[in-house]
Amino acid sequence: MSEKNREGKRTARERLADEREKQKAAEKRRRTLIVGASVVCVLGLAAVIGVVAANAGGDDESDAAGPVVAPSGALGKDGTAIPVGKQSAKATLTVWEDFRCPACKVFEQAYSPTIHELTDAGQLKVEYHLVTLIDGGMGGTGSGNAANAAACAQDAGKFAAYHDVLFRNQPMESDDAFADNGRLLELAGKVEGLDTPAFRSCVEDGKHNSWVAKSHEAFQKGGFGGTPTVVFDGRNIYQDRSMTPEKFKQMVEEANKGQ
Repeated sequence: MSEKNREGKRTARERLADEREKQKAAEKRRRTLIVGASVVCVLGLAAVIGVVAANAGGDDESDAAGPVVAPSGALGKDGTAIPVGKQSAKATLTVWEDFRCPACKVFEQAYSPTIHELTDAGQLKVEYHLVTLIDGGMGGTGSGNAANAAACAQDAGKFAAYHDVLFRNQPMESDDAFADNGRLLELAGKVEGLDTPAFRSCVEDGKHNSWVAKSHEAFQKGGFGGTPTVVFDGRNIYQDRSMTPEKFKQMVEEANKGQ
């Protein structure tokens, strides 16, 4: 073999080795980015949890100004629970939610179909309590404005549908988009028959703002750790990592058999 051919093969081997090293370096950078992104997500979640915990003792007196006007059909102490489903249902789910809360949206995405199935079947009734934790932690008024709008939807008999629309269209928690009543009215257009003069007036006037503040106050007094708080049969099932929609459905069905 000539010196020229040997040199050509050596050069080719070197090029191949260089290419492999480049691939290894690229793969290492990719893994580093993935790990870094995961850490950022975890830290971001921790920051949110910290904000929620820090805000658990706060209160916004300005929202509490004026008479407390509970939405139509509100139940419970101080009328802070919005009921969904037949009141004759033998199983009750109590949900504390914030319309700006990302974890609440995750819960709704996972459990909403099962909850609808069970309420439609008359096996489950749900009592929703509206909370404004993110407003206090991140700043803004979107949680409160959205809660007021949802209460206005309850007056119109459209709470469940509007509740789902709000969570499906939830902005990033740092984006206080729900502070804009125009956006809340726009979303009402996705619920048949909701966008009426009465609903618009209710939203724009903040008719239920004091009631929303009362609901948040009840959450604080309850000593709950964050949102969502989802209570069934005396325990917060959202904190149960083994819980699934299928398991929850079985629990509801068992509750109906046992009563």
